Amino acid sequence: MSLQTLEERVAALEKEVARISGRLRPFGEAGRDDWKSVVGMFANDPIMKEIQEEGRKIREADRRRARRGIKRKRRSHR
Repeated sequence: MSLQTLEERVAALEKEVARISGRLRPFGEAGRDDWKSVVGMFANDPIMKEIQEEGRKIREADRRRARRGIKRKRRSHR
């Protein structure tokens, strides 16, 4: 490969990286309206409904365990 060809390829790559970089935000800088792009993403998705239901069951079980722990503590202080 000639030096000129290599220089041309590197220049083309640098130009493409600059073009792509101009379209992207730096990591961690969310746009004000980014949330709008995901609203409804999983609407009517049966797998997502299953995931939500399993999460609900886990949260309810955690609440029950927490309530039992609070009741035990109250009894031991009397």
